[in-house]
Amino acid sequence: MKLNQKDIEVNIINMNYVKNTKKKIKVPELHIMIMPGIILLFIFVYVPMWGIIIAFQDYKLHKGFSQAEWVGMKHFISLFTDRAFPRVLLNTLVISLKRLFFLFPTPIILALMLNEIKVKKFKSVLQTISYLPHFISWVIAAGFIFSFLAVDGGDLNGVMMWMGIIDEPLNFLSRPDWFHTILISSNIWKTTGFGAIVYLAAIAGVDPALYEAAQMDGLNRFKQTIHITLPSIVPVIIVYLILTLASILTVGFEDILLLTKQMNNAILRSKADVIDTYVFRMGLSMGRYSYATAAGLFKGLVSVVLLWLGNRMAKALGRNSLW
Repeated sequence: MKLNQKDIEVNIINMNYVKNTKKKIKVPELHIMIMPGIILLFIFVYVPMWGIIIAFQDYKLHKGFSQAEWVGMKHFISLFTDRAFPRVLLNTLVISLKRLFFLFPTPIILALMLNEIKVKKFKSVLQTISYLPHFISWVIAAGFIFSFLAVDGGDLNGVMMWMGIIDEPLNFLSRPDWFHTILISSNIWKTTGFGAIVYLAAIAGVDPALYEAAQMDGLNRFKQTIHITLPSIVPVIIVYLILTLASILTVGFEDILLLTKQMNNAILRSKADVIDTYVFRMGLSMGRYSYATAAGLFKGLVSVVLLWLGNRMAKALGRNSLW
């Protein structure tokens, strides 16, 4: 096929545009754009890692790093022989497993439900309502939870009494057996909507031709979700699962600290005391900085091992992995 003069001129213009665009956007310029983020990451993430050495020292604030006595594994031995640490570790694992069982699948379920809504305005309103709690700080969220569960004037007690479920208000916040339920429920309310955004983005990338073929084969919407939508977002689910396994000892700090701060109940703290709150109490409240650093380093090492194991398992199963 022969090209006329006009087509040749258009092709030359397009080639020159692409060439000039490549000249304008150079790799060094892109590196300069991301330098502020790299600098902040280096200052606030990697530089503080130097403080890990105090886990092997008898660190005192007035002595500093250079004059602190080197004690080796002393604080790690004290950590593993402390009578309180097994309870703290057990509480952390129990809360983490409950979060994994209840909290991990809820964003997936919400994303699948939102995907089935065809009215765009209604879908946008539900999305906004669902992920709005993510932008509320835990200080304000804890105030909402205390108000909602309060004995005097609490909404939950009022509704339960109106429905005849209870005869007198219950003090939910003073019952240790209810703490894990309150904690997991508040986390679901606060984080599910924002987590569903990632899965909605993955669902949006599914080829529409697959749904058209499924409709021609007679599959209803539920079967399309099971056989097309879910398998298509499995790579994203696996990546999130690996990251969740890596943070299995990180079950939250602000939420637990704020929900237990006003309770002041030793029995309740026995159910709520986790590694993060334990490190906070030992380090800042009691001034045992080296001991607290050893506990934090232990948690970090376990997280790295779990991240590596989760990634290896994903590779062994032939699924997507982080590296």
